[in-house]
Amino acid sequence: MVDYAQLQAIIKDHLEHDRAIRSVDASGSTLEAAVNEAATLLDTSVRRLEYEIIERGSSGFMGAGRKDWVIRAYERTQVKKKKASEEALIDDDSEFVEVIQDKNGDAFVMCLSDGVYMKVIPPVANGSKIYSAYALQVLHNRGIEDFDSAMVEKIVDEAAGIYVKVAEFNHNPTHDSMASIEVDDSEMHVYVTVIPPSEGGADLSIDSYKSLLVQNRVYHGVKEEFLVQFSDRPSYREKVEIAEGIKPVNGKDAYIHYYFETDQTKVRLKEGSNGKVNFKELNIIQNVVQNQTLAKKMPPEDGEDGKTVTGRVLPSKAGSDIPLPIGSNVHVGDDGDTILSDINGQVIVAGGKINVEPVLTIEGDVNLKTGNIIFLGTVVITGNVEDGFSIKAAGNIEVKGTVSKAELDAEGDIVIYQGVNGKNGGKIRAGKSLLSRFIENAHVEAGDSVIVQDGIINSNIDAIRTIVCMGKRASIMGGRLRAGEEINAKVLGNSTSGTETICEVGFDPHSKIEMERLQEIKFKSEEELENIRLDLQTLINTKKQRKTLPEEKEAYMKELMERRDILNDDLKNAIDGIEKVQEFMNQINVRGRVSASTKVWPGVKIWIRDVKEDVRQEYKAVTFVLEDGLIRMTKYEEPDEQAKKGLDGYSSN
Repeated sequence: MVDYAQLQAIIKDHLEHDRAIRSVDASGSTLEAAVNEAATLLDTSVRRLEYEIIERGSSGFMGAGRKDWVIRAYERTQVKKKKASEEALIDDDSEFVEVIQDKNGDAFVMCLSDGVYMKVIPPVANGSKIYSAYALQVLHNRGIEDFDSAMVEKIVDEAAGIYVKVAEFNHNPTHDSMASIEVDDSEMHVYVTVIPPSEGGADLSIDSYKSLLVQNRVYHGVKEEFLVQFSDRPSYREKVEIAEGIKPVNGKDAYIHYYFETDQTKVRLKEGSNGKVNFKELNIIQNVVQNQTLAKKMPPEDGEDGKTVTGRVLPSKAGSDIPLPIGSNVHVGDDGDTILSDINGQVIVAGGKINVEPVLTIEGDVNLKTGNIIFLGTVVITGNVEDGFSIKAAGNIEVKGTVSKAELDAEGDIVIYQGVNGKNGGKIRAGKSLLSRFIENAHVEAGDSVIVQDGIINSNIDAIRTIVCMGKRASIMGGRLRAGEEINAKVLGNSTSGTETICEVGFDPHSKIEMERLQEIKFKSEEELENIRLDLQTLINTKKQRKTLPEEKEAYMKELMERRDILNDDLKNAIDGIEKVQEFMNQINVRGRVSASTKVWPGVKIWIRDVKEDVRQEYKAVTFVLEDGLIRMTKYEEPDEQAKKGLDGYSSN
């Protein structure tokens, strides 16, 4: 055992160890004043302090009975930041990385009926361990001066976190600490209020607290970890919550998970490979294909029942179910929760239901507001299509206004009610037929027919079957028109020279285009091969005379020979392609005719198959046909009935 003088000597010997603990006792007239005093002593900011109340202060009555607040304060240890190299080692798939808070070791004293007990807890992470001097100070603060110093040293060294007897205790049961338990009316919260022991009185152990809880029918929701800490260092005369019931958690309601953007006005700009954004590509229309998954219902979930501190079950509510938002042209999958598309088209949410629309209607013009249009169905434009914009549709395209220098591409028909002015740059391709009021300065391709009411001016038109102009001003003036079966108009050409009108029939226009492409390749290959032959001959002759060539000339000759091999392959492929196309065109059994119900002006050039006729005089109501290898003029022949219907006979259905 040690007396007080020996205790002072021990404290002096361990002074430098004691400084590392970084804790101080401070007092003040208010809690705030005590905290500020502690911050000054520790030379740190208030925000970095952690403290515990040793003694609660009181303002007294009329100045009498005034007591200062007494606290023990510690400087909060900061969590060290991970180095970048360490952060890189963290698995990206982990949801979180637990950060362990640094915490210093500590010592606690508990006076019980059979003696004085001490517990030392070890530090956490990078916290500081305590030394014997600190443990001795804790004993001194509790007024314990006669104790087993060797045992204290052992407890500090082991820091096992369990209470060990270190001294005898003169117990006075009437001065024991007392606690009262309060359970609220909802049986969801339990509070304890502890009265400190007087001199000779015993502390309340954790078992005592648990016994009190059982006496008050508290079986669930006890805050075990907090209760351990509270028993080590209780807050006296303060109502503290030590148990809490579990509230019921209602189940989540069913909801619909959409696999498309439900906000139809949301613009989704895309950045090109060059880093620039094309504001014509707004991606507003959401195309879907048949049997594509559009949405799925996530089923309601069961709730989790709660429980009061006395063990009474608090039932939860299961989530509510909702019906599937089935609209038009969609169906429910085999699982009963998935919504799929019946057709190709645009998916939208209207009236809270999912619909797939086979027809996309654009109210107004196609411009910067709408962007370019790509749709897996039919597109209807109530206004115009402005310069530089494009419409691509898997169905038909209908334009109520005019089409300017734009691009239209449809797998079905294209109908333009007010006409086309391509400004020598517009391009229109119809998988089936094109119907228009007029066509001017445009490029047009049609998989079947091109039917125009008022006329075609300075345009290049290709149609697999027919090109027909049947209105009051149905003239074809200028440009190149190619059709498999027939070109028919009121007037062909015009009275003034300078505008060439070429009409070609009796063949597949696509084959004719391919033939021209192959012939161009053949011509250029032959021309370049001839130039290479001359250059090589010059180099060979030079080498014969000089026996050798400079290094750069040798390299150039090698390049010419490699290029010659490539061109010979291209030439062979082009010749083979020309033969195949020619063979296919020879097999086409199309009569071919060019007709004008009113007039054909001189200067018009007519091709029927591979026979050409330059019109040198004016003809009226005439049809040109091929007979016995010659183009002959016959009585005018009407086009078929379908061509006569034109725009008036067209229906988008």
